Amino acid sequence: MHDIRTVRADPAAFDAAMARRALPPVAAAILEQDSIRRSSQTALQELQARRNQLSKEIGIGKRQGADTAALEAEATALRGRMEALEAEAKAADEAQGALLETLPNALADDVPDGRDEADNVVLHQHGNPPNMPFTPKQHFEIGEALGLMDFAGASKLAGARFTVLRGQLARLERALGQYMLTLHVDEHGFSETAVPLLVNDATMYGTGQLPKFKEDLFRTEDGRWLIPTAEVPLTNLVAGEILAEDALPLRFAALSPCFRSEAGSAGRDTRGMLRQHQFTKVEMVAVTAPEHSDAEHERMTQCAERVLTELGLVWRRVVLCAGDTGFSATKTYDLEVWLPGQGAWREISSCSNTLDFQARRMAARFRPRDAKGTAFVHTLNGSGVAVGRALIAVLETHQQEDGRIAVPAVLAPWMGGLSHIG
Repeated sequence: MHDIRTVRADPAAFDAAMARRALPPVAAAILEQDSIRRSSQTALQELQARRNQLSKEIGIGKRQGADTAALEAEATALRGRMEALEAEAKAADEAQGALLETLPNALADDVPDGRDEADNVVLHQHGNPPNMPFTPKQHFEIGEALGLMDFAGASKLAGARFTVLRGQLARLERALGQYMLTLHVDEHGFSETAVPLLVNDATMYGTGQLPKFKEDLFRTEDGRWLIPTAEVPLTNLVAGEILAEDALPLRFAALSPCFRSEAGSAGRDTRGMLRQHQFTKVEMVAVTAPEHSDAEHERMTQCAERVLTELGLVWRRVVLCAGDTGFSATKTYDLEVWLPGQGAWREISSCSNTLDFQARRMAARFRPRDAKGTAFVHTLNGSGVAVGRALIAVLETHQQEDGRIAVPAVLAPWMGGLSHIG
């Protein structure tokens, strides 16, 4: 959510910030409702003062036996005018809020301009795509050949965009999630957190999924929402809180299922596990003081990069351009992994800084140690990483000519001593 004071201070700059998101000017419409709301509230305060004065005069008059009928009539008339002004102020406030809550975060100055993912900028790369002495297979070809990846069975159970994993592949998926969570908790200082998979409207609103993106979500009949990522409940742990600065940063990590309707993705990645309605992910969330959020963004991204390096994957970091940056983010780094079977780079982690955008929606504040009052915290989130896509990358990167899969050494504690699958 944007601070209305920012719009008031420089409407042209605000419109320019939204123009980078390919949005039309909106400051004038926001300020029109703001003006109505403020003038109504000012008039209401003036009438309230007059009503208080009338009450005093009526009381004095009655004690002195004077005729107070005219004063009482005026007080009655004031009551009606005040109710109308209250309704007017409330309507303007709601209209202003409806405009602000659908606008994305302003982009950081160093986010490159661009329309879509083709304009994202590669910052650095770890390793080079391997030259395999055989034609590499895609993950679904590998999994089906092993008899451990069942799409037909999943379709029978739930429809398209689901997968059943069996035996050693199911164990590999579990091992990946456990390895990532353990790494982030034991070595990166995140607090392991188990979160609800169902949340209410306010929680979805706080991180920016509602009201604009409800078509991307699954909703239960009792009005709750299945989480699209553990970012939603983890970030909202500080909703409505006033934290001590000495308690910051807070760092949370969770391994959870995620649920997405994949609205608008018809025809994309229909084979395999790349785009699923249900998948598992390790999520990292950080809550910081404003001056530390840029450094925390870099730290979080490095935590995710370490996962990919230790799994022996080829990866690169890209900064998303203006047209590809998500709604709540001011800046996002994507980590892309090379998939030999597909012969392409695919996103496996996104790490974003939202500044105080989510904090304003959640009313999440902290009390600076050397200043009066409170200020909004900054919130960050990152995949650490998507377990299903990590499974895909391990299968395609570590496939052998004989059809087996070499198991990365870091997964040994969870794989029961298996060095290969198949």
